[in-house]
Amino acid sequence: MAITLPHREDLNNTNYIPPVGQYETFIDDDHYAEKVREWGLSTTKEVKTEFWYKDKTHQRLVTIKGYQVYGVSTEYYTVIIEFQDGNLSCIHPAYLKEMQAASFGKALLSDTSEVNVAPKIETKSQESKPIEATKKVKKEKKEKEPKLELPEEKVHFTGTVKQFALSWNHFNEEHDEVVVLENVVIDQDQPLEIGLAWCSHSKTLKKFELAPGEKLEFDGKIVKKKLPKGKDVEEEFIVESPVPYKINNPSKIKKS
Repeated sequence: MAITLPHREDLNNTNYIPPVGQYETFIDDDHYAEKVREWGLSTTKEVKTEFWYKDKTHQRLVTIKGYQVYGVSTEYYTVIIEFQDGNLSCIHPAYLKEMQAASFGKALLSDTSEVNVAPKIETKSQESKPIEATKKVKKEKKEKEPKLELPEEKVHFTGTVKQFALSWNHFNEEHDEVVVLENVVIDQDQPLEIGLAWCSHSKTLKKFELAPGEKLEFDGKIVKKKLPKGKDVEEEFIVESPVPYKINNPSKIKKS
């Protein structure tokens, strides 16, 4: 595919969607690689660091500076990209993935503004709210379980490795390795019992050569996000019980 460099007038016509408020940045190269692969933006051994942003008339190289999460259960992502002129913009990772295809752009609508990330983000967010709200009402009626007030900031955890599992990633349509933890507790003035939680089996965690039954302590952020089940995997990698919480970016890990 021929590379078309943008003219100055094309740069001025780029529809930037700047991030609102703070956004998450990457802790290190391993964290960057983990997220980029999770979004299906890189499948090679060497993780890509530059991506194409394509419009009707031109294409531009961008890098990924960070991300934001949104939705009732914080399960949706918005990627923050930086153009070579320093401008920041938001885009859905699946849409950025589409832009990397050689065929992208041939079927663009005449009005490019109709094909942008903003409507997708708003639609998903708005649609997810009544669905999640309905599920919440049904759950309260049936079980009447108290809702946990999860901290938004990074906190200290203790927990025990329950098992390793495979979880289906709809972004890259592959399985991700995950670690399921049990007896998870947030260590604070009044300890908060979480129970079951999961996290990605990242390169950082693999260095510790974890085994079921081992007790851990670490720092991280917790969100309400149910572990997606694996598809057609061996029994040892299947999680029988629902795991409702995800721990992001565990660090300062110690075996206790």
